[in-house]
Amino acid sequence: MGPFDTGVFLTATADGELIAHAGQWGMIRAGQRERIEYKERPSKKPGGKPVREPMLKNNARIETVAKSPAFKDAWNNGRRCLIPALWLQEPNWQTGRCVWWQLRRADAQPWMIAGIWSEWTDGDSGQLVPNYAMLTFNVNHHPLLSRLHRPEVDRVTKRPLPFEQQDKRGEAHIEPEDWMTWLRGDISEAHPLLVAAPNEFYDQGDAVRTDEMLAIISRESQSDLDV
Repeated sequence: MGPFDTGVFLTATADGELIAHAGQWGMIRAGQRERIEYKERPSKKPGGKPVREPMLKNNARIETVAKSPAFKDAWNNGRRCLIPALWLQEPNWQTGRCVWWQLRRADAQPWMIAGIWSEWTDGDSGQLVPNYAMLTFNVNHHPLLSRLHRPEVDRVTKRPLPFEQQDKRGEAHIEPEDWMTWLRGDISEAHPLLVAAPNEFYDQGDAVRTDEMLAIISRESQSDLDV
């Protein structure tokens, strides 16, 4: 599924009962007139009309979540949720092209991703629309997650920035013993749970296949130099 699709998120009652909700993956800002907010960017064609693009709100940066117009109400009011997923799809660009990785647990169990949620009422129809977002943070230190996403480029030179200037993002998986702390606990207890799962939690299949492709590319490049 992708942004704005309907997915499942979990909340909990005071006595610890988990409740499943169907909602839009992508937060809807309080006061927003439509379910999806758009922004305009200039056309790349001379004289072309501005292009309307949907504003993606499916991921909330933990560094700014408390102040972001789209996310602050949910975060500051403790509306935290768990997002179940068998796998997450993320792009790897180390070969020079996009290779999609499926991030699965090594033990084949589902992830429970840390998120926030809210509810929005459609002003025209009166429909109540649950909505949610994943929380993300920097994972430059992580041996697996740091390999994902397209490298950010220098705005002037258009070349990839040095790795230490990249901002690789990842999500937090919440283990069962911490579910209630995340869902119902004080923010001072919940916030420390926003860390990446250890490398050994992840199935390494896609990483191994990418390493094999990189080895082939390296050998071919060396052969070209030797000719």
